[in-house]
Amino acid sequence: MALAETRPAPAAGAAHPLDPHEINKLQKRLRHQVGQAIADFGMIEDGDRIMVCLSGGKDSYTMLDVLRQLQAVAPVRFELIAVNLDQKQPGFPEHVLPDYLRSIGQPFHIIEQDTYSVVKRVVPEGKTMCSLCSRMRRGALYTWAAENGITRIALGHHRDDLLATFFLNLFFHAKLSGMPPKLQSDDGRHTVIRPLAYVKEADIAAYAQAKAFPIIPCTLCGSQENLQRKVVKRMLDEWERETPGRLETISRALADVRPSQLSDRTLFDFMALGRRGDAPLPDLQAWMTGAPGAGTATAVAGAATDNADAGAAAPTPKPDALAALRARAFDPIWNP
Repeated sequence: MALAETRPAPAAGAAHPLDPHEINKLQKRLRHQVGQAIADFGMIEDGDRIMVCLSGGKDSYTMLDVLRQLQAVAPVRFELIAVNLDQKQPGFPEHVLPDYLRSIGQPFHIIEQDTYSVVKRVVPEGKTMCSLCSRMRRGALYTWAAENGITRIALGHHRDDLLATFFLNLFFHAKLSGMPPKLQSDDGRHTVIRPLAYVKEADIAAYAQAKAFPIIPCTLCGSQENLQRKVVKRMLDEWERETPGRLETISRALADVRPSQLSDRTLFDFMALGRRGDAPLPDLQAWMTGAPGAGTATAVAGAATDNADAGAAAPTPKPDALAALRARAFDPIWNP
């Protein structure tokens, strides 16, 4: 079956290093990786109405292009609506996205909301704007999705974004957490998907150049040089230059979590590991006092006898750690 052609007329002077054969191979690889991510994480279901968040950057253009190709051959029917949030940044070329989307016959909607002025007014000079800007942007997109029957919100984050987020959380927030390929919003009303989760940024850059997408540069967050994300990105790029394939290895590791080999007591029952019989669970206060026998079975039994002799109620024994662990509800590892 022929695939929908979504490439606009090449810009004047546009050139790319790939010949047609290489471009075809790259396109097939992207389709395969996006299709694999959709299947692995159940991103799209029959009848879905998907809001494709289009920023004007290479990532979101590529995501829309590949999803349109898959839409033509997918085993389920789904609708794609390209949505752009016009944040009223000075000099933003408002005509570029509508002209492109009309040229390929893609249904779209432009949300107009002046978040730019708010961010510039609230965030002190020299401070990063990403946190506030992303919250306001997310709020506008979620509101439109709720009002228009959207069942999936597709974002253009790629494999390298997922890796960078993982290391940002590791280095600056002391947690093993990342950017999941699929998640549910905090209020439970929206399902967010990242179809490019398996696609590396270099392939997206080459594809966007080959397809001559009308890229719109970001003059807000993209122009900030004091972002820790950029520092982490430089680190990852250096790793890949020194050891090609390292980032792919780390990416696979994020999908192969071994809780018993880490230190999170909520994901693995270390208390039950090697526990003998009905030995009491350790008590931090007893261990810290340094009292002889504190926290042992003998000490606990003795305390219970003393309480009984004094007419006091015996202390309630601590519940078995494994039973408590099983009774507790945890968020999925991919959706912290």
